[in-house]
Amino acid sequence: MNLVIRAVCAIFALRPVFLYLYAMNDLKNIISHFATEGEVCSVAPLGEGFINDTFIVRTGEGTPDYILQRKNKSIFPDVESMMDNIAKVTAHLRQKVEAEGGDPAREVLAVVPTRDGKLCFCDQAGEYWAMCVYIADTLAYSKADTPELARMGGVGIGRFQSQLADFHSPLAETIKGFHDIRHRFEQWDETLKLDRAGRVSAVASEISWIESRRAKMLEFRKLVDDGTIPLRVTHNDTKISNILFDRSGRVLCVIDLDTVMTAPALNDFGDAIRSYANTGAEDDRDLSRVGVSMPMFEAYADGYLSEQARTLTQSEIDYLAFSALYITYEQVLRFLMDYIDGDHYYKTAYADHNLVRARAQYRLLESMEENYDAMCEAISALAAKYRG
Repeated sequence: MNLVIRAVCAIFALRPVFLYLYAMNDLKNIISHFATEGEVCSVAPLGEGFINDTFIVRTGEGTPDYILQRKNKSIFPDVESMMDNIAKVTAHLRQKVEAEGGDPAREVLAVVPTRDGKLCFCDQAGEYWAMCVYIADTLAYSKADTPELARMGGVGIGRFQSQLADFHSPLAETIKGFHDIRHRFEQWDETLKLDRAGRVSAVASEISWIESRRAKMLEFRKLVDDGTIPLRVTHNDTKISNILFDRSGRVLCVIDLDTVMTAPALNDFGDAIRSYANTGAEDDRDLSRVGVSMPMFEAYADGYLSEQARTLTQSEIDYLAFSALYITYEQVLRFLMDYIDGDHYYKTAYADHNLVRARAQYRLLESMEENYDAMCEAISALAAKYRG
């Protein structure tokens, strides 16, 4: 039984109320619009559904099972363009895997079109649905808790980017200003000016964290704007749960491609380090537990550069470690901004949850700054190792 399914069974009670709004007949009607094989035997919720609502569709023996998703149009306002991105990228990946002698049925996400050839279906309520083939007999992990697993996560994202290095078709911007710090500062300045929740005066020291590093972060963004750091195809949600493994622990493929866009490759690396190498929780109240784990950092970087060292430019190598600071800083800003604005964007479990998150992420940022020279040295040594 797939580990993802087993995990879902444990948290089944947490699925959103929205899932109850669709009766089995409604879901079967939606599924009937897609070019599936076999007869639908069952449909069950899959996962916690923080953004999309996801179902696993079981069919009879000898035909594939499927993943059905209601796409969240408040997060992804142009679902059709998003699905076009996914179709373009997976077609390219499929060619790469075939050329390398791999199995595209297991190593590439396969989008299932509708019966009239579209990539998604819009129901009578205006909700958008998409479907892909379920990849059976796989392993998935909710967290990378060993250097060995962190390294394989790096292999997964590195290979994904490497296989798409020669992809040059335009991709739609599915989320405006994603990881563009200029856009975040525009939001930030407006939030401070409006002070909707009346919290600005209480977080003066936290605001100073953002302002003291503003110039440095904008300087980094200028390197993207002038082409020093090139744009590539990026995943933009690099947590390890978005990588499937086979039973031997080998990386099969990267999934959850809704956020695939054109952006600096460094964004994916930095976001992964923020997730993989944090010794504490993202919302840890005990800041003594929070910091960057150099063994986890080095393990992820080793896996990533084993696939990407020859593809990246020297400028990208030079700023790879800094990308972890950049993405972590952005997350401090976003958590603090949402707290100041009254907690409208992120789901919170208690009154100061976003402030706790901001403080924990700031401690992680400080730890990265303290270890920055060591991080750069590790990247330099690994790049030299894999470039030969």
